[in-house]
Amino acid sequence: MIGKLKGTIDEIGEDYVLVDVHGVCYVAHCSARTLSKLGSAGEACVLFIETYVREDQLKLFGFMTALEREWFNLLQSVQGVGAKVALAVLSTLTPGELANAIALQDRAAVSRAPGVGPKVAMRLVTELKNRAPAFAGEAINIALKQELGEGVAAAPVADAVSALTNLGYSRDQAANAVAAAMKTAGDDADSAKLIRLGLKELAR
Repeated sequence: MIGKLKGTIDEIGEDYVLVDVHGVCYVAHCSARTLSKLGSAGEACVLFIETYVREDQLKLFGFMTALEREWFNLLQSVQGVGAKVALAVLSTLTPGELANAIALQDRAAVSRAPGVGPKVAMRLVTELKNRAPAFAGEAINIALKQELGEGVAAAPVADAVSALTNLGYSRDQAANAVAAAMKTAGDDADSAKLIRLGLKELAR
């Protein structure tokens, strides 16, 4: 079982990189995001590897971080999602963006990935809702975002997020800022205070 490759880049293809490890070249299939972060031929690289062994083939998938590899496996736990679709999702969204999309139940964000239709996107955000936080990494205050996505967040919180969104911030930025504001203001703060503190967070 191969868990990590350290070597030099021999060649970068459309969906793979050829890594030379002491004269032995390994083909690692990667997301477009991972490939874009690699250097040029001859440069050193390190990839976390997921090894697939089938009766008729052995295939390696490469990732820049262990977290991305964890997401690759987690995505495939959902019916209808194979390695190709999982890589497409990771090519479109960072692990943090994916965690936020699941927490917010944002099917539209997930369905931006090639090969992910409305039904698959629905399954992804629904089935991974309770499993994603352990893999979230960059996501902030998953519980709050789940409440926002379900429409059950307290009115001042929802109003503050809406107000910041109307000012031009993304929903993720607004939710993160309000979540940070709540730590200072407390759960019973009104929307005006949350907006004011949220703007301070966004200005940092």
